Amino acid sequence: MESQVKAEESENVSSNPETDFNIPVIQDCVYTSCYCEENVWKLCEHVQLNFPEHQKNCFCVFISNPEKKIPLWCQKSSSEEDGLVIWDYHVIFVYKSKDKSLVYDLDTRLPFPCDIQEYLSKAIRSDLLIKPEFHRFFRVIPSEEFIRRFASDRSHMLNEEGKWIKEPPNYPCIQTKESTNNIQDFINMCPGTGHGTVMDFSDFKKNFH
Repeated sequence: MESQVKAEESENVSSNPETDFNIPVIQDCVYTSCYCEENVWKLCEHVQLNFPEHQKNCFCVFISNPEKKIPLWCQKSSSEEDGLVIWDYHVIFVYKSKDKSLVYDLDTRLPFPCDIQEYLSKAIRSDLLIKPEFHRFFRVIPSEEFIRRFASDRSHMLNEEGKWIKEPPNYPCIQTKESTNNIQDFINMCPGTGHGTVMDFSDFKKNFH
């Protein structure tokens, strides 16, 4: 996550014959470093506009925990050989078909898309290997709901002096009729609150084969 990239629209798509589902190749995705929630929102928007029949199979997944300290591996921004980083949260796009699930993570060193079993074993890794305070939780939101409900004024990316920690996307802030900023409701991992469903690592693995 070193720089901002705004890709141009392209006819190039990443096609998976097992799902008959297309997402732009990674070079043509809308991407801004450190704004993973908006990158995923743009993927959800792409599906809504171009493949509405697949929207029911698409999910936005926020990854965080009460301490807002989550280890992830195979991340491009890491200087470590294994790609380890500690984020306060991360967001990925998941496509769930009858036979398998695919992860679309614009910040990973792994393939785009990546089979979810490979992603879980290499990028997430088992909680058994991690101290309890670093255990990850997953807020799973249907794509349609995420498009309809998510809003961010990007204020969480301002430092105490009001300057950008990382430069924001060059398109307008994402807003809804009800809210201009509710990102913390999505990052929050308290079960039974907010949008979608909060799962621990075990339940997440069971839900996405």
